[in-house]
Parts: sequence; structure tokens; C-alpha cells
Amino acid sequence: MIKSPFKYGVTVSKSAFTNREVESQKLYDNLTHGINTIIISPRRWGKSSLVEKVCEDIEQKNPDLRIISIDLFTVSSQQKFFEVFARESLKASSNKLEEWIEMGKTFFHSLIPKISIGIDPTTDFSISFDREEIKKHQDEILSLPENLAIKKDLRIVICLDEFQNLSSLKDYENLEKKMRAIWQRQKNVTYCLFGSKRHMMSDIFNDPSKPFYRFGDIISLQKIKNEKWTAFILLKFAETGKTISIEDAGFLAQSMKNHSWYVQQLAHYTWQKTAKNANKETIREALEELIAANTPLYQNETEQLSRTQLNLLKAVAVGETKFTSTRVMTDYHLGTPRNVSKNKLILEQKDIIESGETGFEFLDPAFELWFKKTFL
Repeated sequence: MIKSPFKYGVTVSKSAFTNREVESQKLYDNLTHGINTIIISPRRWGKSSLVEKVCEDIEQKNPDLRIISIDLFTVSSQQKFFEVFARESLKASSNKLEEWIEMGKTFFHSLIPKISIGIDPTTDFSISFDREEIKKHQDEILSLPENLAIKKDLRIVICLDEFQNLSSLKDYENLEKKMRAIWQRQKNVTYCLFGSKRHMMSDIFNDPSKPFYRFGDIISLQKIKNEKWTAFILLKFAETGKTISIEDAGFLAQSMKNHSWYVQQLAHYTWQKTAKNANKETIREALEELIAANTPLYQNETEQLSRTQLNLLKAVAVGETKFTSTRVMTDYHLGTPRNVSKNKLILEQKDIIESGETGFEFLDPAFELWFKKTFL
């Protein structure tokens, strides 16, 4: 059975990766030349796939450079963060368990690490510290990658996904100051920081009052252009013995407003429904399937919104722009101008809407279609 050439829901770094040549080259150059980099974009636009692809290229071409990739999504405390950070740093310095233990003894002067080893030490290796000792000696862990790089004559790139999640941890402000103070002095370690909550990331890195302001180069991902998606869809259909016209491939991408996740998902559903030749009717049927598949998620999202927030979304959906005008506030029951301002900010922070050239618009194209069908 031929596998679908379109991927979504997982990182895409090889055959299903498309375009991003400019961003890939910029990120590659930054990370190999020691320039800290922050990637900011709406969720599901391909940040993780971009970082994964570039890191694979870096490792293939730079034998003296090690990649540390940490997903902070499940990190629920500062202690967990420090333990994961220490474990992954040690693992990147060598592929030998004995060296990990030796390096731990060498660089932890005040801390006494407890190392646990499972059946497979390469995957079941963990490290823990006394909670009170971590509070006193955080510097030793944050400095570990630099010390390891110097000792092993390596360069290290540390990629921290969902970086904004650290801001929800207790005593984050002190952690933030400490990370910046230590990391900015490191000469052999480069940081790539990115996350799925754009407004929180922007607040961390674009606010002059915050420690991480101007910590590194900021890459703001843009949507992949329609012509690039069209060429990609045509190629993937052809490679699997199926066809789709240039016009219909462009129509497919435009239906999802060139949103990376949804173009891949809609292309996948369309490809599945195609025996030989895809057409607009196939795409429309696939779109219905896509919306149905995502309906539980959208229902949950709207259930968490207030009535005035839902009403504001209705106004956005029909193209209203003057939300504080008497007519719009009355027609859509938006409350007071203060309610409108507050709700706009909340919906923006939730990455449901964003301000565009002609007014506010939905960030999620499939959610927009579902919302219009359900509420209008």
C-alpha cells in the first residue's frame, strides 16, 4: 500500500517538508555561527519542522557540533526543567554512560546528582537533584553545556521548544534573569528558542523591560506562498501515481489560506479520496471530512469563550471592522467599548484572531469555516 505523501500532526523534516528555503538557510547560518535565534509565528505554521530539518542538516555537515533538543511542554516545575536540562546536556557530550557519570562528577561541585539507569541506558538515563540544593546552585546546571563544550572541544546548539511554558513556573522572573545572565556569556553554546504561543513569546523577547529582550535574532515565520504549495501538491500526487490540475492544487491550498498544517491535512484527505484524478469536488468532500474531524476541538474551544467573545467572533466572521461603533455593538451585543477592547485582547492572546491589513481575521482557516457554518 502506498503511504500518503502528506504529513500533519508530526514534525515534517524530509520528503513532506516544503519551501522555507530562506528561513532554513538563515536559521542554519545563525546556529552554526553562534547567533542565538528566536522563532515566532502562530501555532501549526511549521516551527518545529523547520528546526528539526535544520538541525539534521547541521549534524550531517558539522561533526564538531552537538544538538540538544528539549520539549518543555510537559515541564511542570523548575526542578524538572533543571533535571531535564542537565540530563540532555550530559547525553549530548558523549554516547558513553561512563563519560556521562564522569562529567557529572567533574562539573557538579556543589550539587550531588542522583543518576538512575534503566535497561537501555541511552534512553532510560535520568538525573535528579535535591530540591533545596537546586535552588542554591542553579548556576552549575545552566553553565553545564558551556563547560562540557570546552572540556570536549565541541560546539553545542540547544533548541528549547515551547519555551514560553517556563513563564508559568513558580519564581520564573528570577529564573529568567539567571538564564539570560549566564547564557549570554557562553561562547560555545548557541540557543534556539521557539514556542506555539506567539503572544507570550513576543512578550518575552520583544519587551524592552524583560531580561530576554534582544537575546538573539528573531525570525518571524510567514505563510508559505500559494505557488509553492501548488508545486508541492502537484509533485506529491505525481510521485504516487495520481494527478491533480495546477488550478485545483492552488484551490486546495487557498481553501486553507496556505496554512501549513491544514494544507497538509486537506491534501492528505484529498489524496485518500482520489483513485486516479482529483478535482474540486474531491477537495470539497475532503474539506467536509477535515472540518468534521476537527469539530470536537472547535466545540471545546468555543465552550471556553464568553458570550460577548463569541459575539465578537461573529462580527469578525462577517467582516465588521468598527467594533466600537454604536451599530456594531448593538447588532452583535458586544457590551461596552471596554468589553470590546478586553475581548479583542483575549482572543488575540488565544491566537484565535489577529489584526491584518483590512481588520481582524481568524488565524485558523478551518475553524473559521466551522464557526461560520455553526454560528452564522
